[in-house]
Amino acid sequence: MAARVLVIDDSPMTVQLISEALTAAGIGVDSASDLASLDARLDSNTYELVLVDVNMPEMYGDDVVEFLRSQRKLSARLFLYSDLAEDELVQKTKNSGADGYVAKSQGLEAAVETIRDALDGPQVRKHRVLVVDDSEPTVRLLKAELEAKGHEVMTANGADSATKIILKKKTRPDLVLLDVNMPGVNGEELCRFIKANSLFAGIQVVFCSAAEDAELQRLVKSCGADGYVRKNQLIAKEILDLLT
Repeated sequence: MAARVLVIDDSPMTVQLISEALTAAGIGVDSASDLASLDARLDSNTYELVLVDVNMPEMYGDDVVEFLRSQRKLSARLFLYSDLAEDELVQKTKNSGADGYVAKSQGLEAAVETIRDALDGPQVRKHRVLVVDDSEPTVRLLKAELEAKGHEVMTANGADSATKIILKKKTRPDLVLLDVNMPGVNGEELCRFIKANSLFAGIQVVFCSAAEDAELQRLVKSCGADGYVRKNQLIAKEILDLLT
């Protein structure tokens, strides 16, 4: 039997779009637009996941999550669904006790992927590494070594392209392997940007440089990086140790 999802949203267009996308993915969908229809749905059906819009005229999504948990004793997974800025959505998810969130700005494909992952349960996935270096030979070497060990590897030749990858939830890496000396924004500045943003709290940053140990140790301490490796060392082994 297909898993069933309940979408709580007062926008008929939003309900139609997400319902069609989930149905196409083989997931059963019902919807509710207010408290009365929500109660009716819950009284007559069982759901594995409930997707709750954050801002609705009659109710706020985070309040609905608390209601479903405390009053209805719902065991389904509860996800907030919103076009709020992602950092605000992260905070609302945490405060309400929701199991996760789906950002409308990420699009329907990403929404369906997030919901399917939640319905399928915890998945063992490859670690995602972003190699940031303006040296093409270094990038090729690191990419080959890491992919040979089964990790997903993305590359960027500078801070601008790296930032675009980090900002998207779908491509956000677990670890950034970062050269220090690059044209424009250097590794030190990019590391400070990552570590200063609470949205990127789960990202490890490791400097990869030919600089002397003393300089790299200084950078790690001043920027809040998670470590460093020397380019003339066995880089891949050092990195893989961080991912285990």
